[in-house]
Amino acid sequence: MPSIIETTVYGIDKLPEAAKEKARAWYREGGFDHDWFEFVYEDFERVCDILGVRLDTTSVRLFGGGTRRKPCIWFSGFWSQGDGACFEGDYSYAKGASAAIRRYAPKDVELHRIADALGSIQRRNFYQLRARIGHRGRYYHEYSMDIAVERDSPVVQDMTADAEDDVKEALRDLARWLYGRLQNEYEHLTSDEAIDEMIRLNEYGFTEDGVRFG
Repeated sequence: MPSIIETTVYGIDKLPEAAKEKARAWYREGGFDHDWFEFVYEDFERVCDILGVRLDTTSVRLFGGGTRRKPCIWFSGFWSQGDGACFEGDYSYAKGASAAIRRYAPKDVELHRIADALGSIQRRNFYQLRARIGHRGRYYHEYSMDIAVERDSPVVQDMTADAEDDVKEALRDLARWLYGRLQNEYEHLTSDEAIDEMIRLNEYGFTEDGVRFG
C-alpha cells in the first residue's frame, strides 16, 4: 500500500554551512555544461580585430542539425602546469591599434603594452611584418602556437634582427592575456557568491543535508 513521505525542502540560504557546500558542489559538477567562455571569446575577437589579428574559423555542428563558424581559439584549464590558451590566424599591421585599444579597454595596461610592442616593431620594419599563427600538438598554451614571421617588402628587404622574436613574444603575450581572462571568468562563475545567486534564480531546493530535491 503506498505511503506519503513528507520532506522539508530548503533554499540555499536556509541550509547549514556544510549542506551549502554540498549544494554548491552539486551545481559546480553539472552547472557548467554550457559555453560559459563565449563572452570572453567575443571580447578576444574584438581585441584581435583591433590589433590586426584575423582569427581562423572552423565549422561546428548545432543541436538543430545546422552548422556555424566559430573562431579557432583553444584553451585548457585551470589546474595543470601545461594549461593555457592559444589561437590560430594571421597577423599584420593595424593602423592606430595603440590608440584604438586604449579606447576599447582604457584600464587594461597589458593590452596597451602588447599593442605598443607590436606597433614599435612594425615601425622599425616600415609596417611590413606579417605572421602566420598555427597550432601544433595536443596541448593548448602559448608555446603550442607555431608562429612564422615574414616581411612583405617590395624590395625584398630583410626584417630587423629582433623582429621575429618580438612579434612571436607579443602574440604569445596575447595568448597569455586571453588565458588570464578565461581563468578570471571561471573563478568568478564558480565562486560561492555567484553559485548561490544562480541557485536562488533557478529556485533549486535541497534537503537539510544539501542533496538536491526534485
